[in-house]
Amino acid sequence: MRNLDDTQPSRSYFLQDHAVGLQGPPRLLWWAVILFTLLIVFGVAGLIFGFRELLQPAQQQRVIDQLPFMRMFKEPTPVGGLFPTLASRTGEGDALALLDLPLQLASATPPSSPAPPMPTTVLVEASVVTSDFSSPASAPTQPPARTQTSQAPPSPAQTMTPSASQTPISAVNLSGGTLPAAARIYGILHQQQTWNNCGPATITMAMSYYGWQADQSVAGKALKPNREDKNVSPHEMVNFVQEASDLKALARMGGTVPLLKRLLAKEFPVVIETGAMFEAYDWIGHYRALVAYDDAYQRFYFFDSFLGVGEGAQGLAIAYDEVDRDWQAFNRSFIVVYEPQREGLLRSLLDSHWQEKDAAQLAFDVAQAEARLDPSDVFAWFNMGTSLVALGRYQEAAAAFDQSRRLGPPWRMMWYQFGAFEAYFQLGRYDDVLSLAQVNLNNAKEIEETYYWQGLTLQAQGKPAQAASSFRRALAYNPNYDEARTALATLN
Repeated sequence: MRNLDDTQPSRSYFLQDHAVGLQGPPRLLWWAVILFTLLIVFGVAGLIFGFRELLQPAQQQRVIDQLPFMRMFKEPTPVGGLFPTLASRTGEGDALALLDLPLQLASATPPSSPAPPMPTTVLVEASVVTSDFSSPASAPTQPPARTQTSQAPPSPAQTMTPSASQTPISAVNLSGGTLPAAARIYGILHQQQTWNNCGPATITMAMSYYGWQADQSVAGKALKPNREDKNVSPHEMVNFVQEASDLKALARMGGTVPLLKRLLAKEFPVVIETGAMFEAYDWIGHYRALVAYDDAYQRFYFFDSFLGVGEGAQGLAIAYDEVDRDWQAFNRSFIVVYEPQREGLLRSLLDSHWQEKDAAQLAFDVAQAEARLDPSDVFAWFNMGTSLVALGRYQEAAAAFDQSRRLGPPWRMMWYQFGAFEAYFQLGRYDDVLSLAQVNLNNAKEIEETYYWQGLTLQAQGKPAQAASSFRRALAYNPNYDEARTALATLN
């Protein structure tokens, strides 16, 4: 009989073999996995740090355009820069109801009781904060002789013949026929802006077409005595043109690409307000002077006080659709400078944009259509509010501004545009006005309009001493601010 111990492994051998089978992967593999994980974690952290700390805002935006999820890693808005969600009187349903408003709004009913002094013109407003450029302008210092034609000399951009599909039907000239495929205004002198002087520099360019010889410093002293003032509004620039020269000017909202082309083709200098993101800056407002267009390339050409005059001093070339996209942020506001004897022609070119109320109605129609197409379009809602304020529809305007704030406009938005202040003030939403004013003051104390609306609200709340202080602060930053002076005099 065989011994059982001779035919089966010993118990100690079995246990030893089983223990070997239970051993995990080699220790080196574990360390490799841990090291690889750490590399991924630190790599992601490094990418986020580089995105937030090393890239400029415009570069960050280009990354976000391609990878939208990267928005969550962007540096937060400066402290106090976010628009607060206040005790709003309107809900999202009130805002969405605006999408069903009739396109032709009824005339506004004036308030039953007189309000404190208000700005004479309600328009979107803009300026720019940029680096200090004091180098000589690259354009000629003496105006060249003006020609009678709006066509530029032959160049590749102007000798190409656009196809029929490239010529929009809406580009029909009111005097009959169609617009030229390309047009250019000669005689505008470029001004390279000094510190924070976009508005004065650009309106000076437009005036130079008519032989205005003074440089941007003259306009700057009148428009922004405080060089840190972040905002110069369109109506301020219009007033400067008409007080400082024999020229006339007007500002309107709701412009279109075909309208800009009509004005250029008839040699009317035009300044537009746009949103911009330069390499070293977050979103800001910016003025540009139009000098040409070309249908063959589907481009406008600008003299830009910050970026210069473009290749060959022909103007900075920007595609029509890109111009319109940037222009939307300011409700497509524009300024035309003109000679009094040409007012009849300008009126015919502007057509429905001649009257401010009609222009506001057109701007509302466009903004409403854009909001219907994309209910998340923050600028469409803001523009609806701006247009409704100009039409005296304060309740509906407030609902539009509330919706825009829910969506999150750029944090500098109300440095330049004050329609929300007016709408909330007219409705007695004083806490909203004061909160928005505080947002501005947290980031830029040199905006006189902020103090003006703060003062009106404090006055309405029965705080005359505080209101007077706000009006005086507004005048300290801009002694030429007539609305604040009138308000202070009325208060006293």
